[in-house]
Parts: sequence; C-alpha cells; structure tokens
Amino acid sequence: MKVLTLKQPWATLVAEGIKKYEFRTWKTNYRGKVLIHAGAGVEKKELARFKDLNLEYPSKRIIAEAEIEDCLELDDNLNKKIINENNIAYGSKYRTGYAWKLKNVKKLDINKEINGKLGLWNIDLEDLD
Repeated sequence: MKVLTLKQPWATLVAEGIKKYEFRTWKTNYRGKVLIHAGAGVEKKELARFKDLNLEYPSKRIIAEAEIEDCLELDDNLNKKIINENNIAYGSKYRTGYAWKLKNVKKLDINKEINGKLGLWNIDLEDLD
C-alpha cells in the first residue's frame, strides 16, 4: 500500500481531519488510498501553534489512512480558497507547488515503529502486524 510520510504536527492534523490538503513541490498522478505516516521530524515552531488543540503527536508511526482525491497546482485563487477554508491549519502563508486534496480520512492505531521515506513509498500491510 502507498504511504506518505509527514512531519509533525501535519501528520496529526491530517489524521484528525483538520488538514485536508498536503502541500508538495511535485505533482502526483496517483489517486487512491494512502497511509499517513508520522515521521521522526517535528516542526517545533508550527507545533507550538496547535498546543491549544491538546493533540498527541506520535512519531515513526502510521496514524491514518486517507484517499488522495486530487492534485491541484497552487495559484492565487487556490491559495485564497485554502486559507479561507481553514486558516487555523493553513495560516496565511501562500504556497507554491501542488496541493494534494485528501478525503475519507480514518485514524489508525498501529503501534509499530516504522522509519519513513521520501515521496510516496510502498509498504506491505503484513509488515504492520
């Protein structure tokens, strides 16, 4: 199954359904299910922005399943739409590159430590047991 590694707090915000877009510099033609992996990396400055949400931020764990619904090239209109949709998750920062639209997010409770990888990577579901 495909896996996408995200730094914290972004992985948890996706798993909680707060963040519905993942931003990348590259586009993907892949559409379908993907596991969301919370990597070892933490963006501490960003983490502080969400302290009032009282969420847990695990690392090196697969914490959710989602579907990549679309991959949209970011422009002024899409940036404005995303920021207006949820400025808590996205702030007011304009981004370049691509917004991967996620849907059907389900939290998972897999208590196995897994190292992440760059890009979309594959994992055998048997490796999660």
